[in-house]
Amino acid sequence: MEKRVMTDSKRRKGLTVASALLGGVLVLTGCSGGGDASASDGGESSQAKADEAAAQKSSEAQITITPKDGSNNASINNSAAVKVAKGTLTGVSMTTADGKPVEGTLAADKLSWKPTTQLERSTTYKLAAEAKDSDGRVAHENASFTTVSPSNSFIGNFTPDNGSTVGVGMPVSINFDKAITDKAAVQKGITVSSSSGQEVVGHWFNANRIDFRPESYWKENSTVTLKLALDGVEGADGVYGVQQKTVTFHVGRNQVSYIDAKTKQMKVTQDGKVVKQIPISAGSPENKTYAGTMVMSEKFEQTRMNGATVGFTDDDGKGEYDIKDVPHAIRLTGSGTFLHGNYWGAKSIFGNENTSHGCVGLSDTKGAKDPNTPAAWVFNHSLVGDVVVIKNTGDKTVAPDNGLNGWNMDWAQWKAGSAV
Repeated sequence: MEKRVMTDSKRRKGLTVASALLGGVLVLTGCSGGGDASASDGGESSQAKADEAAAQKSSEAQITITPKDGSNNASINNSAAVKVAKGTLTGVSMTTADGKPVEGTLAADKLSWKPTTQLERSTTYKLAAEAKDSDGRVAHENASFTTVSPSNSFIGNFTPDNGSTVGVGMPVSINFDKAITDKAAVQKGITVSSSSGQEVVGHWFNANRIDFRPESYWKENSTVTLKLALDGVEGADGVYGVQQKTVTFHVGRNQVSYIDAKTKQMKVTQDGKVVKQIPISAGSPENKTYAGTMVMSEKFEQTRMNGATVGFTDDDGKGEYDIKDVPHAIRLTGSGTFLHGNYWGAKSIFGNENTSHGCVGLSDTKGAKDPNTPAAWVFNHSLVGDVVVIKNTGDKTVAPDNGLNGWNMDWAQWKAGSAV
């Protein structure tokens, strides 16, 4: 009996030891909590050391690409700027989505890069940049963005051209390809100034057109500067400007011509003095010439004039006239009023009869090759922007927005059309 009791006792002791051992195994295989303090500290120290070592191997160079990756409606002027801090750029690659490369310029200090040409609208671009820190460790950055689409942007087509020389009456005229609803925001993005110091004010004719001029004609031999800072300007809901440029043009001598349809004479003045008097033939009593102050907007050595394009048609629907080689033609209105040479009329009409369909004719020869005709003289001595004042026609004054003819508004009326 005693022997069996001893045996049970030993068995109980064995179970106790096994439990202790099993408990030890469970503790040792646990990932967290309740473990040996020294073992836990050792694990954390190892991970910290690994993180520190990885950080030491990373470049300190910090590359920034604008616009941010995934941007839409990005500027075509100011996008794709790459900069680096705590390092220098060692390479920048920019391509369109289909792989076409975009040329760019790396700054001399190698801290920035930008494209050398304006970007295209509605185009996706990809950028990849690489830089090194002072220890030669390399950093990379990538971005992709899409520029503003034509449907979400507007452009202003302006006249006169950059670098041109014009007459004293030439306004700055801008026609937008989208209707502008926030006229004030757009006008604030446009600056027109003159070396003469004249005050220049903008006037909106409609939602698409704004012209700029001073109170009186530009000062002769002055320089006018047009600055367009419209990039990112919201001209209408969801429609943004994309232009960012500066344009300059020169104003030439002061030439103003005066046409009297009653006396049928044209006097050309420079600096207020008459330099030439020329006989003319204006619009007939049935087709009177507009009266008012007009600005020469285009010049053509020869051009076609078809009556059907301006409403002069015969019963068959064809133009009452269709002359394919009108010489020395100078446009005065958008609706088709020209100062031009006339080789088909009798020489006797000039200075004596008004026979045209509304234009002002000057004696000329076919082919525009004779420099000695009155029409050739006017053509060769005129600049786009020169002023022509027409009176005694019996017709109404030309509308200010029919051509570049805003001078038919007084200064108060003109300023009332400004949005700022």
